[in-house]
Amino acid sequence: MPLPANPRDTFKSPLSVLRPKNIAIVGASDRASWPRQIHGELRDGGYPGDVFLINPRQTEVFGQKCYPDFAALPTPAEHALVIVPAPHVVGVLEEGVKQGLKSATVYAGNIGEGLNPEVVERGVALRALIERTGLAVNGPNCMGGNSPRDRFFGYPNPDLLKLPVGNVSLISQSGGTLQFLMQSAGARGVGFSTSFSSGNEIDLDLADFVNFLVDDGHTKVIALFIEGIRRPQVFMRAAARALAAGKPIVAIKTGKSLKSREASMSHTGAIAGDYEVFTAMCERYGIVLCDSLDDMVETLLAFQPCRWPKGNRVGWVTTSGGTVDLLYDDIESIGGVVAPDYSDATKAAIRHLVPAELAIKNPLDAGIPSTDANAVEMCVAVANDPGVDMLAWAQVLPSGKRSPDADVIKTILAATDKPVLAFGRMQYMFEPKALEFQDAVGFPFLQCLPATVRALGGLAFYGARVGRGVEPLPAPKGVAADIAGAALDAALAKRGVDAPNSAMAKTPAGAAAAAAKIGFPVALKIVSPEFTHKTEIGGVKLGLKSTAEVEAEAAALVAALRGRAPDAAIEGFLVQEMAKGVEIIVGARNDPMYGPVLLLGAGGIMVELVKDIAFRLLPVSDADVLEMIDGLKVKKLLKGWRGAPRADIDALVRAARGLGDFFLDHRHLVDDIEINPIIVLPKGRGARAVDTRVVKR
Repeated sequence: MPLPANPRDTFKSPLSVLRPKNIAIVGASDRASWPRQIHGELRDGGYPGDVFLINPRQTEVFGQKCYPDFAALPTPAEHALVIVPAPHVVGVLEEGVKQGLKSATVYAGNIGEGLNPEVVERGVALRALIERTGLAVNGPNCMGGNSPRDRFFGYPNPDLLKLPVGNVSLISQSGGTLQFLMQSAGARGVGFSTSFSSGNEIDLDLADFVNFLVDDGHTKVIALFIEGIRRPQVFMRAAARALAAGKPIVAIKTGKSLKSREASMSHTGAIAGDYEVFTAMCERYGIVLCDSLDDMVETLLAFQPCRWPKGNRVGWVTTSGGTVDLLYDDIESIGGVVAPDYSDATKAAIRHLVPAELAIKNPLDAGIPSTDANAVEMCVAVANDPGVDMLAWAQVLPSGKRSPDADVIKTILAATDKPVLAFGRMQYMFEPKALEFQDAVGFPFLQCLPATVRALGGLAFYGARVGRGVEPLPAPKGVAADIAGAALDAALAKRGVDAPNSAMAKTPAGAAAAAAKIGFPVALKIVSPEFTHKTEIGGVKLGLKSTAEVEAEAAALVAALRGRAPDAAIEGFLVQEMAKGVEIIVGARNDPMYGPVLLLGAGGIMVELVKDIAFRLLPVSDADVLEMIDGLKVKKLLKGWRGAPRADIDALVRAARGLGDFFLDHRHLVDDIEINPIIVLPKGRGARAVDTRVVKR
C-alpha cells in the first residue's frame, strides 16, 4: 500500500539543508553527470565549507581525494547530497547518521511513491529512520537547490549560478520546473535568495520551508510551485505567519482540472474539488495564485519591490488609444483592479502635457511625451491622485535606440510610496544590459497586458490582506437535537435563515388541507429518505393553485415514485408557500484537507452544470459574503436584470453567514449542509430557504 501521509504536526527546520556548514557528495564519480556538475558549481561558486566525496569504489574523483564511507571522513559531514540508486539510500543514511550526519538531500526517486511494494517499503524504512534519528531529509525524487548568498549550490545546472541574487525565495515540488522558472524570471530581473526543489517531501515539506523563510532576513517574497499540500493544517499555520509578517506568498498549483472526489449527497460536495477549496484557503491566507508560469514571472517582478497598495485603483498612463481599448477589455474580463476617473486637480495638472485633441481619462492616452521630464511629470501627477492606489506606465525597456535618462525616470518612484510599474503591450525581446536600466530606475517593467492586469490584481489582493491575523476556529458547541426537522428550521431562523411557510402531510388529502391553510399558490414535494434530490425523480410540483390540484398532484407523485422505485419509503408530502425570486445555492461542508468551507452560487437545477460558484473558508464576515457575491455572474440578477427588481442582497448575506455559523457550531455532528435553492425575494422582503439538506457525520 502507498506510504501514509507525514504524521508530523510540528515544524522542522531545513537550516542545514539550505545552508550546510560542510557537505558530503555521496555517489561521486567522474562518469556521473549530476555529482560532477554540483561539485563544479560548489568550486566555481566559492562554497566556503569542506566538500567531501564518498564512493567506496574510488580513491580520487574530480582530482580530489575520495573516501569510502562517512566513517573515513576527517570531520563529520553535516549535510549529504545523496546521489545513489534508490535501493542504497537508506543504508547510506543509516551509516551517515551514526557518524553525526544532520541532514540529507535525496535525489533518487522510487522511494515511497506509487503502489510497488518494494518501492513503498523503501519509503517506510526511510520514514522510520527519520522518525528514529531526527535526520532532516529533503526529497526524495528532487533536484536539490541553491542558496547563493551562502555560496551553496546543490542543483545540477551551472547556468543558475549566473542569475541575480535578490529577495525572492522559491520552493518547487517539481525539480525540473524550478530551473526553467528561475531562468525565465532571472532573465527579467527577478533575484533569488533561495531556490530549492522539495520533491516527494517524505520529511521536509512546503510547510517547513515556508515557516523557515518567514524568519529569514534575506527573503521578502516567497514563491511556491505546488503539486500537492502534504500537511494542509500545518501549511496554513505557516501561511498565517507569513501573512502576519508581511511576507507575500506567490504560488502556482497544478491539478486545477482534476476532479478528485465526489460527494453525491450534496451539490456542495460534488462541486467542491481540491482546487476550488485550495483557492478558498489562498483567499483566507493571502496567497497570490498565478494562472501560469509566465504570469508568475510578471507577478514576482511586481512584488519584488515590496510596495503594497491600499486599494485596487490603478492609474494607467499610455501612449496609444489602442492600448486603452485593450485595457478596457482586460480590466473587465480579468477583474481585480479598476480604473477610476482622475480628479479634477490631476486633470488640470496634466492638461498641458496631453495633446489638446485627446481627452483626459483613465486609462489615459497621452500621446508620445516630448521629453522624459514631461513623462515623469505626468506619471507623478497620476500617482499622487488621491483616487489612485497604483501607477502603471506604458513603457518598455530600452534596446538599441535612445535610452531614457534613468536619473530622471527614477524620480517617479521617489515621488510616491505607491506601487509603480511599467508595462509593454506585448512580450518583447531586449538586451541583457537593459536590466541595468530597470535596476537603476527601481521599478519593474512588465510584459503583456493581461499578465500586467493580473499582477496588479495580485498586488491589490495582497495589499488588502497583508498583516491580517487568522484566528483559530472556535470549538463546536451545537447539539444533535438541532440538526433535523422543526428544530433545524428554528435554529437556522435564529441565524437569519428563514424557511418558507410550510407544513408536512401524510396523505394527498392532508396535503390539500395544508395548502389551503398556507394559501395559494404552493409548492408540493414528496418526501422520501432514499432520494435527497427531489427534482431528479420528478418529486416537485410548483405553482399549484387549488386544493383539488394539490391532491391530484400528490397522488400522481406517489404513483410516479412507485413506478421508479416500488419499495421506496414515502414519509409524506411537504407543502410550501411559493417564493419567487433569484435562486441561489448556499452550502457548507467539512473539507478533509482545509476544514470547514462555505459555498455560494447560482442555485436551482442548473447548479452543477453552470458552476457559477464561490468558496470561502469559514468563518466568514458580511464583507466576505459580499465579495463572494461580487465574483458571481448571478450578481446581475441579484442587482436587478432587465427591469426585474433588485433582490434582497442583505438578506442573502445574513442567510449565508448564518448557515456558515450554524455549520461551525455543528461540524462535529454534520458533514454537509446545503440550501438549494434559497430564493432571494425583492429588496426588503428577505430570502426563503426552500430546500435544506443535512448530511450527518
